[in-house]
Amino acid sequence: MVLLAYPNLPSIEVLNQYQPKIPLRVYTSDGALIGEFGEERRAVARIDEVPDVMTQAILAAEDERFYQHQGVDYVGVMRAAYSNLIAGGKQQGASTITMQVARNFFLSSEKTITRKLYEALLAYKIEAGLSKNQILEIYINQIYLGQRAYGFAAAAQIYFGRALQDVSLAEAAMLAGLPKAPSSFNPVVNPRRAKQRQLYVLRRMRELGYITAEQLAEAQKQPLVVRRDIDHFAVRGEYVAEMVRQVLYERYPDEVYTSGLRVYTTIRKRDQEAAYRSLREGVMDYERRHGYRGPEAFVEIAPNASEDMLEDGLAEFGNSDGILAALVLDADTRAVRAYLRGGETIEVKGDGLRFAASALAANAPPSVSSGAAR
Repeated sequence: MVLLAYPNLPSIEVLNQYQPKIPLRVYTSDGALIGEFGEERRAVARIDEVPDVMTQAILAAEDERFYQHQGVDYVGVMRAAYSNLIAGGKQQGASTITMQVARNFFLSSEKTITRKLYEALLAYKIEAGLSKNQILEIYINQIYLGQRAYGFAAAAQIYFGRALQDVSLAEAAMLAGLPKAPSSFNPVVNPRRAKQRQLYVLRRMRELGYITAEQLAEAQKQPLVVRRDIDHFAVRGEYVAEMVRQVLYERYPDEVYTSGLRVYTTIRKRDQEAAYRSLREGVMDYERRHGYRGPEAFVEIAPNASEDMLEDGLAEFGNSDGILAALVLDADTRAVRAYLRGGETIEVKGDGLRFAASALAANAPPSVSSGAAR
């Protein structure tokens, strides 16, 4: 089978000429990002720009023997087979980083013996044609990590609002945990499972000697602030960014979303921030003068709703700067109890109720008792 299959493997020239899809980005005249358009959120990072803590976290989570094996890790295969035998089913996989690159570029996701054979053979071929650092660089920039983020540089910006070079140990461990299951371990969608996966990666980093016991303890306790609005940019200028997108699409329809075009507008960051702040303050003053007008929408909540059900109820409602979307669980004239995205339950009392006092009165219509409020 090997003799028949190897000559028919695809050329790996596409890896030597790797050109990731880079979205259209729109900036102010002084370089602040105000818009991004493309199917894939991506920022390319060269291997020498990736911090050691990120590389170590990736290796600990995905392929600890990456720099020792030649594409297929036989030690990892035997360890996974033993673990699966003891557990009575498939609990661990043995795909190396090189095998994942082979699968992402050349193969389908079907789980068959034939595909695994081609995956292993392609891994050998890739290892013969590219250096370890080239393979790792492709993996770091190509892997899907949820929230439309492809590559760790884009994921660092989307989840934590920072450049890849600036991520902390705790943030790197959470990012490194995403490739295994980007939806299940997504800290926006499932923060609890994401935390469990992060702690596993941190323990593996300690076992491999990448970090000290003190660093492990500190990272385990570090609270992470995860951005939930993936379209949040340095400056609010959505309408201008959309105007730019329309002009560019008319001129370059086939490459506008993939070729990495950068457009610098005449808008200055300071001026745009002042305009946005002035408009927002005016709208908020208007709202305060006219009083509470009821919840944004209503959501059916079961009496003993689980956290997942509450998260689903909030899925369609985003935050707006300091205004947070919440599900009202209980409400009366003394207190309002509400659920915030991510698992936190808050209680508003006293002066905090003054704005919505008329809606909480005994003779008020049932507008708050079970709905999405802000």
